[in-house]
Amino acid sequence: MVNKIAINRVTNANIYLDGNSLLGRAEELELPQIKHKMAEHKALGMVGTAEFFSGIEKMEAKVKWASFYSEVMREAVNPFKTVRLQARASLETYTGQGRTAEVPVVMMLTAAFKEFPLGTFKQHEPAVVDTVLSVYYASMAIDGNEIFEIDVLENIYKVAGEDVLATYRLNIGA
Repeated sequence: MVNKIAINRVTNANIYLDGNSLLGRAEELELPQIKHKMAEHKALGMVGTAEFFSGIEKMEAKVKWASFYSEVMREAVNPFKTVRLQARASLETYTGQGRTAEVPVVMMLTAAFKEFPLGTFKQHEPAVVDTVLSVYYASMAIDGNEIFEIDVLENIYKVAGEDVLATYRLNIGA
């Protein structure tokens, strides 16, 4: 039996805000965690307790900016406006033969800035600004293949192209 080890690595990315490249302006992007809200169920006759899916917890993203950028600040100070944030990365695959594949990873978010601190000024150190966004829509594709799509305001939840809430939307008349 041949044991073929393949290691995937993402080591860098670029961020786009409403379609505009912010190459080199963000130091770090923390993407939202997809947390399933689970409701406990216990009843007479059951030997145990079970948990079942009942929704999705709120999603947040964080961006650490390398400095002040007016195009970001203009968007961030309006809590009533959503922005489209895109993160693009290159996923490299390594095997015993070296790098054997390199494919795009694309993450799309629709979000509203909820925190925009004005940073800290220190002598001889760059001003770093951390922002927090409330995420309403998130999707991920690897090499053009949809991994997931979640839109909490439209009741959309797709996994690998399968609409897992289709029957639910039909049942509630949406």
